[in-house]
Amino acid sequence: MKPTPLFGRGLALSALIVVLDQVTKWWILERIMMPPRLIPLTPFFNLVMTWNRGVSFGLFNNDSPYNALILSLVALVICGVLAFWLLHARKPVLAYGLGMVIGGAIGNLIDRIRFGAVADFLDFHLWGYHWPAFNVADSAITVGVAVLIAESVFGSAQQRSKNEGLGRETSE
Repeated sequence: MKPTPLFGRGLALSALIVVLDQVTKWWILERIMMPPRLIPLTPFFNLVMTWNRGVSFGLFNNDSPYNALILSLVALVICGVLAFWLLHARKPVLAYGLGMVIGGAIGNLIDRIRFGAVADFLDFHLWGYHWPAFNVADSAITVGVAVLIAESVFGSAQQRSKNEGLGRETSE
């Protein structure tokens, strides 16, 4: 099947996210965190160098020698499935959501291959709550998944409403 025009847009967004993610990680690792330290920027935001050997929110974050390999293989499979979905995307919002998730997954995959762990450095805390450190790739994955969920919940309702309206008009 021929890819939709949105396929290229989704891949371009993925590439942009990978570049932004890797440039910010290079900047943090090579310029800012020499030596690694905590840098308070605001009362609720710090730069801090952490290495996540697990997945989101530090799940499975242990020193198993197989973590990087297993999580890299899982990321590749997920990227393949999402790329196939992107190939058939018919809505821009769907293509952009998929592109964000793919780009974020590839950004973190590059870290796992290079370092055996993902570099996290954005550290938010507010009103006694402390969010686990994250990076640009993590942000893209989170926003992309939120877009996909919103599209599946609200996009379908809008499409049903539109289709119902068309049905009423043609039956009168």
